[in-house]
Amino acid sequence: MKGKELPDTFLRNMKELLGESYEAYLDSFSEEPCYGLRVNTLKISPNEFERQAAAAGWNLNAVPWISNGYEYPGELRPARHPWYYAGLYYLQEPSAMTPASLLPIAPGDKVLDLCAAPGGKSTELAARLKGTGLLFSNDISNSRAKALLKNLELFGAENICVSSETPEKLAERLPEFFDKILVDAPCSGEGMFRRDSDMLKSYADKGPDYYIPIQRRIVSEAVRMLAPGGMLLYSTCTFDREEDEGCIRYILENHPEMKLTALEQKEGFSPGIGLSGCVRLFPHKIRGEGHFIALLKKDGEKGRDEKDGIMQRLSKAENALPAPVLEFLSRTKRAWDKNRILAVKEQIYYLPEPFAGSRFTRLKGIRCLRTGLLLGEVKKGRFEPSQALAMALTKEIYPDFLDLPSSDERVIRYLKGETLFLEAEEASREAGNWCLVCTDGFPLGWGRRQNLTLKNKYYPGWRWQ
Repeated sequence: MKGKELPDTFLRNMKELLGESYEAYLDSFSEEPCYGLRVNTLKISPNEFERQAAAAGWNLNAVPWISNGYEYPGELRPARHPWYYAGLYYLQEPSAMTPASLLPIAPGDKVLDLCAAPGGKSTELAARLKGTGLLFSNDISNSRAKALLKNLELFGAENICVSSETPEKLAERLPEFFDKILVDAPCSGEGMFRRDSDMLKSYADKGPDYYIPIQRRIVSEAVRMLAPGGMLLYSTCTFDREEDEGCIRYILENHPEMKLTALEQKEGFSPGIGLSGCVRLFPHKIRGEGHFIALLKKDGEKGRDEKDGIMQRLSKAENALPAPVLEFLSRTKRAWDKNRILAVKEQIYYLPEPFAGSRFTRLKGIRCLRTGLLLGEVKKGRFEPSQALAMALTKEIYPDFLDLPSSDERVIRYLKGETLFLEAEEASREAGNWCLVCTDGFPLGWGRRQNLTLKNKYYPGWRWQ
């Protein structure tokens, strides 16, 4: 794409915005866009992933400002590798990795990703929480929220709540509830013009003037949901000053309890325009696309969460759970907090601690696609573990597993839903039990051994196409 194909109004604004570096920005359109992946640190460390990728012949370059981010060459197809299906990484261009990396996360935080689909930022927030606290991921679009849920479950995230709700409704039900909030706001998408020419069609119909009031409405509701002492990170993938610094000024002027917190200016970052402490990313200054990021803090101190008289007693939880569920969980090498297990008809969930027991009523009236980890369901007196549970386990936790090298042709056959033929030593364990199928040590899903075959229980909706 050349500059002459871009909207005239946009070009005039960018020339005024960039000054002497305007031509360098236009030159960036002749460069190949960056392809990136972000390692899932819930499952593997960046160093270990680097070793495995190098052994597989992958030519990766570290993203300088993202500790678990890598750029890969365009001819590589990481979405067509079993590691993708094992949830070892998320495909995301480098600048889009930045917002979630800059939101300070502490163990036990209650975190809201308000405009979360398809899950690029939510999956990183989940990894940084390391199974503690709560990740509440919302998208107003139900269809996009379904994709968001899949990506979180693929990553092995279990302390989640995924909803499809308006910000106003969430603020009504959960005022001053969250310690950290990320608002990656819907925007005019000017920062993506270089990568996605389809954004130009959308821009012609819905430019900055369309998105500015939407952004202000969303951030106002986010402030309502932020607990005293909490932090809100606002980001867009546009260059428009009213969508970026203008929205931050709106917050500061209309919510005096909010204060701007300066972000570290790393190599390649550019400062905000007329508003110090913000970060701008430009494709002619970094290996990535355009982004804007600002961090704010709410005055006050975090209060104590109410707990007394809330949690169910262990005996009640145990009495409510079918015996097959307890028997299955007892076979895992993990301590399950039975106060957090909830049976809803045949389905069994492991709730995040902030919604355990009677706290579950906080969600009344909210359209939730999932709350917590779906452990499985009871069918005809038998417990069938879920695909989500498989992704949240490891072969160290679940003793009955089949671990196949990613080079084994049976891995792709398994991901396609086919029955597998086993070697004698692979079929030696007790037949009929649920078997955790893994590749290179990481779970893919379930199967059941029957003599020298493995009956495939991989979730049909996730199959290799």
